Amino acid sequence: MTTEHIAKAFDTDLQSLARMISEMGGLAERQIVRSIEALQKRDVALAQTTVQGDTEIDVVQHEIEEKAILTIARRQPMAIDLREVVGALRIANDLERIGDLAKNIAKRVSALDRDFRPQQVMRGVQHMTDLVLVQLKNVLDSYAKRDVAMAIDVWNGDKQIDAVNNSLFRELLTYMMEDPRTIGFCIHLVFCAKNIERMGDHATNIAETVYYMMEGKMLTEERPKGDTTSETSIAFEPHRRAT
Repeated sequence: MTTEHIAKAFDTDLQSLARMISEMGGLAERQIVRSIEALQKRDVALAQTTVQGDTEIDVVQHEIEEKAILTIARRQPMAIDLREVVGALRIANDLERIGDLAKNIAKRVSALDRDFRPQQVMRGVQHMTDLVLVQLKNVLDSYAKRDVAMAIDVWNGDKQIDAVNNSLFRELLTYMMEDPRTIGFCIHLVFCAKNIERMGDHATNIAETVYYMMEGKMLTEERPKGDTTSETSIAFEPHRRAT
């Protein structure tokens, strides 16, 4: 096979990987929307559908892994070409984790008290979800367009999601202190909000991967973070063992 043929075959492989990443990203976005809709409506049937839908994301991730491994074995790419393949693997891993987080939210729906509906908190959950969906869309666009500037914008935008999560956490603590009957519900919502915040972290991971793919180095600046809930949570979990 000539060098030209090898180059064309490699380009075809990269295009195939990019299509699968796009498909996987669409599935992850759908899972986020479904899980939050199920949470907002206390829709157990939709929650179960969301849990089952996680399998689709896992299947695509496995296909990406197999394609990437075969591409490396057959084409033996170097430098930026190898970063393209490694980048696809990293992004697929982050999208799979986003799907898992959406599934985790859906699993909590059946445990929620149907009578207690703190509207302000639920609006905050929706707002944070909307921010995450924008981040995910933009970072997938940055991958598709190989747009480093857009990736950096996503990387810098994670602080806004953290700020909403901090606000929700404080509000839920207030509910629990004022009325112990809400503790069970609020704890579930704390974990749901944390899962949404973690989705934003994975979008930020993807932004870092896009930067690495294009620049050949990792972002050296400290990742912008504004999440303070972990430190506060420790005070309410005195028996939790450090890991």
